[in-house]
Amino acid sequence: MTKNTLLFTLALCISATTAFAAGPAASAASAAKPAIAKQCALCHKAEPGAVRGNFDIVTFKAKTIQVKIDDAVELLKFDEDDIKVVDGAGKTGDGEFLKDNLVKRGHEIKVEFSEKDGVKTAVKLIVKPPVKISDDMLLKTADIEKLVAKGPEKGKYFLYDSRPLLRFQEGAIPTAINLPFPSFDKMAEKLLPNDKNALIIFYCSGPTCSMSPGSAAKAGKLGYTNIKVYRDGMPGWQEKNYGVISSLFLKEAWIDKNIPHVLFDARSLRGAAKGFIKGAVSFPAKQAAKLVKGVDVKKNAPIIVYDQKGGKDSETVTKELIKAGFNRVSLLSGGFEAWQSAKYDVATGKLTSKATYTPKLRPGEINLDEFKKYAAELPSSVMIIDARSTKEGNAGMLKGAKLIPVDEIKDRLAEIPREKLIVFYCNTGVLAEIGYNTLKELGYTNVKFVNARIKFEKNGTYEISPG
Repeated sequence: MTKNTLLFTLALCISATTAFAAGPAASAASAAKPAIAKQCALCHKAEPGAVRGNFDIVTFKAKTIQVKIDDAVELLKFDEDDIKVVDGAGKTGDGEFLKDNLVKRGHEIKVEFSEKDGVKTAVKLIVKPPVKISDDMLLKTADIEKLVAKGPEKGKYFLYDSRPLLRFQEGAIPTAINLPFPSFDKMAEKLLPNDKNALIIFYCSGPTCSMSPGSAAKAGKLGYTNIKVYRDGMPGWQEKNYGVISSLFLKEAWIDKNIPHVLFDARSLRGAAKGFIKGAVSFPAKQAAKLVKGVDVKKNAPIIVYDQKGGKDSETVTKELIKAGFNRVSLLSGGFEAWQSAKYDVATGKLTSKATYTPKLRPGEINLDEFKKYAAELPSSVMIIDARSTKEGNAGMLKGAKLIPVDEIKDRLAEIPREKLIVFYCNTGVLAEIGYNTLKELGYTNVKFVNARIKFEKNGTYEISPG
């Protein structure tokens, strides 16, 4: 192992910052509810008085932080003057750091808390910092772009995606091979080159992701001497470049699982009319510069583009989309011909001309049409709860709803029947989701919330738009 590799190994995420140093194992009492996300557990251990997961929601009205721990959530109260917040750069502040939106949804965090009478109060929130890697091992996006343009043979490199297969199936950097960090020891011998001096590059999910640095350290222990890490990973790549996806992965990871996405057919209308992938939207490459202006979906919507053979037409469309700010664009390898060769279903007729994208509902989220139906005529089997403050509710709320501010829920359980469907709403969906998770933690099973922006009038009328 080279000196640089040894230094790098010592600087892995396990020692990236003392704030993230692993502590003793969690007590048996907390085993029933996860205290650490699976991804965090790759480098850390659960410890009493702390949770590790992804930052999800903060509300200053209810003074609550919601942390996602895989499929579970943890709700922690906080005082904005007392809580200590450490951002990704190591700067320390109080609750103002949270108010200023310095912690992004989905970012990995550690929260230390105190507990009294069953209520957990956050005392310190630590944002996971970028993984430390020696400069001589780092590659930038421009470096990867040059290599990918040459290809593995001319560029003389091996590019490995350290993310789990599920993430790789959703789109990867062109020419990448999937070597998941959790399965590294089992798959390395089969996938790594025989030449220990070959250039091997690892990437994963961005600057704070520890899987590619972890893979690099393992490769160093196996005797490889020319190891690099593309720390910006897939998010950094997709800021300026398209990912690639195979026909198999499009079918299995997206279509079969009914995961929301946008599918663009970059061929001419005449060519596409002979057969296309079901759900595709017509987006002829020759009109891409004009058509992209009318794409009315969120910039982070997953977009997959295909043409006849996975060539210039799909590249033209992907580049126009990326130029317009879309940051999750992938190209279908081999295009429509690869799809046909795999004998997957082919649709005929007329393609739709307008792209639509509806994100998958969050756990507990109610369909807006269903909520509107209840709001118009409330069934006896449903209770709608306004989770906002008393002042907000008095200024205008939904007719038929019951006002129970989210911080009063635990004290007013006698007013919330378990046999009814309980639906929470607020102005933005944040307090509503906190209310939903509060009741779920208390054993309520028939609960939902509205994830939308709602504006109320004094007479009970309202305007609603997706969150």
